[in-house]
Amino acid sequence: MVRTEISLFLKNVPGELGRLSALLGANGVNIDALMIQDASAYVQQLFQARGKSLQRIASAASYNSMRKDSAEFALIRMLTDNTDKAVNLLSEQEVLFDLMPVVALQLENRPGELAAITKKFGEEGININYVYGSVAGPDAKCLFVFCPEDIDLAAKIFK
Repeated sequence: MVRTEISLFLKNVPGELGRLSALLGANGVNIDALMIQDASAYVQQLFQARGKSLQRIASAASYNSMRKDSAEFALIRMLTDNTDKAVNLLSEQEVLFDLMPVVALQLENRPGELAAITKKFGEEGININYVYGSVAGPDAKCLFVFCPEDIDLAAKIFK
């Protein structure tokens, strides 16, 4: 099922996630899925890529500057049960955000389920930019959120 993901950057300081979740919760908006990534992870990937290729992708000073700057923020991606209301609340608080169509799927919680789904993406030639998911317990279904390069084709496959 295609859903709208909200992506935003918050300061990487104690209490920011609490303020965001309190804002949404106090206004009756439930968070269905959430992923938080230290924005500096991208810079760390650049370092690793450089190490494998032995080629500098950017100057050392650029890396250090990016690491320092990006560590000050966290990238948050989330699905809510009421995207419009969440967007209005974020706008009122002057939070910068972006909206992205994603495929959210409930999977059985058993070995091989994720493999079967990702195999379908691959067979159709659809690259997955990122994915995150969770499960509430051994008998509950898993919720996985996929951001494919071709959302229209993915939507047809995973109706």
